[in-house]
Amino acid sequence: MGRGRLAETTFYLDEETGEMIRGMTDGYQAARQAAWLILHTERYDFLIYSWAYGTELRGLSGVADSFIISEIKRRVTEALLVDDRITGTSAFSFERRRNRMDVRFTAHTIYGDVALWAEVGRVT
Repeated sequence: MGRGRLAETTFYLDEETGEMIRGMTDGYQAARQAAWLILHTERYDFLIYSWAYGTELRGLSGVADSFIISEIKRRVTEALLVDDRITGTSAFSFERRRNRMDVRFTAHTIYGDVALWAEVGRVT
């Protein structure tokens, strides 16, 4: 499966609400938004996206935390590398909160590093 570049210029995304707002962006902010959107889109849930788009952060219950952590790292990295503006990931940290796992990490883009986080729910 080949990597692809999303449009260089894109609508500005309000990450608080997940809504497109007035204005356009490109470069670092567009790559940052792309990483955020990939991370917060569950793969296979939306017919509008190809099956290569988004992350697979569900289905990680009933296994050891060490497995969950390694799978989250793999799944997040694989999902982000679909966009060729993203060159890698590093500095993962995890925090268990009852039945969820919070993950923080750095995504490396051709424009600079982006700090990201996600909440992986229903891990037991």
